[in-house]
Amino acid sequence: MSSFVIEGGTRLSGEIIPQGAKNEALQILCAVLLTAEPVTIHKVPDIRDVNKLIELLGAMGVEVEHLGKESYKFCAKSVNIDYLETEEFRKKASSLRGSIMILGPLLARFGKGKISKPGGDKIGRRRLDTHFIGFQKLGARFLYEAETGMYHIDASDLKGTYMLLDEASVTGTANILMAAVLAKGKTTIYNAACEPYLQQLSKMLNRMGAKITGVGSNLLHIEGVEGLSGTEHTMLPDMIEIGSFIGLAAMTQSEITIKNCRIEELGLIPETFRRLGIHMEFRGDDIYVPTQENYEIETFIDGSIMTIADAIWPGLTPDLLSIVLVVAAQAKGTVLVHQKMFESRLFFVDKLIDMGAQIILCDPHRATVIGLNRKQKLKGIRMTSPDIRAGQALLIAALSAEGRSVIDNVEQIDRGYQHIDTRLNALGAKIERID
Repeated sequence: MSSFVIEGGTRLSGEIIPQGAKNEALQILCAVLLTAEPVTIHKVPDIRDVNKLIELLGAMGVEVEHLGKESYKFCAKSVNIDYLETEEFRKKASSLRGSIMILGPLLARFGKGKISKPGGDKIGRRRLDTHFIGFQKLGARFLYEAETGMYHIDASDLKGTYMLLDEASVTGTANILMAAVLAKGKTTIYNAACEPYLQQLSKMLNRMGAKITGVGSNLLHIEGVEGLSGTEHTMLPDMIEIGSFIGLAAMTQSEITIKNCRIEELGLIPETFRRLGIHMEFRGDDIYVPTQENYEIETFIDGSIMTIADAIWPGLTPDLLSIVLVVAAQAKGTVLVHQKMFESRLFFVDKLIDMGAQIILCDPHRATVIGLNRKQKLKGIRMTSPDIRAGQALLIAALSAEGRSVIDNVEQIDRGYQHIDTRLNALGAKIERID
């Protein structure tokens, strides 16, 4: 177990480059299983979840070559399907939620697969029905062993079909898409997720020889092909990190330039922070956030309290609501934060309340934040990171607080943020990692 010791109250300044996108990386890395030819991937984030997935692929027989900083070459010509029967596989796969996305490629290329119930953040129910129902519609047959928690899938005769997803699941859409590209005939996926990460995956698969149309919409058409070739791919910058850095600058009254943001792919993220009163400038593909002594939350046109809620793309990603909530704590005004997708993601607000924030947790999905407008500072406390996004939000709170804070279980933060202590210390933060 590692902890961060943070001395708060320091203003930061300088430039920071966002890491490659975590949520894209988990999809793209699984897609290397679809071909026996080499696949080169750039801008791979050096974070725990991604590194564990690369380790799992290597254990499955994928040749992994680290080409240098943030670049890897993978070759899945000799995948050991028998490895799926081992206890080691069960343990590795169950420790990582992203491991669920190896199923689509395995079913497509090898006609069978096996997976344990995956791990990940404890943020409420995260069902897998969308994945499995989609596979079943393509012709897969399932057997679940309750004793071991393992799913066995026979997909020896996958055929294209029409399906309407019961939810626009990002990982579910990616998994079904990867299974469908090698299925016989045409597959139509309606109510598909259409996040930039899905668009990136679709574009990569098309470069490999897949036939996917409707990319960027919620209606995908896939013509199955006989096989896929290798390719080269570069990840988008992580939009969650970019949003986190915008919020960090405002909370700590810092002047920060976020480099190479791919602004056109950020959707509502910049506008959401502007609604919280945060000023920013687009300078080419960089986002410049100036020092602000105060920032004021907008109201709706009729003067009622602003509500910020997550939604399927192109709505606001749920991964940023923890950051929105903590940034609002020092704003002028009031906002209702509505986390629709996960019922346990707001439970970290008790730590912010202990720090002096004025927050009313209305229910598992909604919290009302009454901004302090810097009339009093948050105070440093000891706390524990419950999940990736809440951990980053608590780190931002600690950097803005008066005095010393300690965040335990920072392995959760490491799962999603690359060397975050080192990178923020380069901007002037005072974060010490203690093992």
